[in-house]
Amino acid sequence: QVRLVQSGGGRVQPGGSLRLSCAVSGVTFSGAVMSWLRQAPGKERELVANIGIPSGTYYRDSVRGRFTISRDNAKNRVDLEMNNLKPEDTAVYFCNTGSYWGQGTQVTVSS
Repeated sequence: QVRLVQSGGGRVQPGGSLRLSCAVSGVTFSGAVMSWLRQAPGKERELVANIGIPSGTYYRDSVRGRFTISRDNAKNRVDLEMNNLKPEDTAVYFCNTGSYWGQGTQVTVSS
C-alpha cells in the first residue's frame, strides 16, 4: 500500500518560514520523482517544485530562490523548506509521486 503522509505547515506572517515534510512508504523511494503542488481557493492545482533522481530540481518561477526541495532516500522523505513567505503562497500543499498524493496541508501567510 502506497502512503504519503504530510506534516508541517500552518500559519505564518509574511516574510516568515515554514517546512513541509512528506513521509513515503510502499514505493521504491530512491527511484521516484517527488513533487510538491499547491492549490489556492478558486485556482487550479499548480506544481511548486519537484526533485528527480538522483536530485535534479525544478521550481516554479514565483518560488525560486525562496523555496528549497530536498529528499532523504535513507528516510524515504521529501521536504519543502519555504522562506520569505508571501500572502500569495497561501494554499493547500500536496506531496505527490505518480498517481499518489498526500493528504494536503494548509499553509496560510497573513499578517
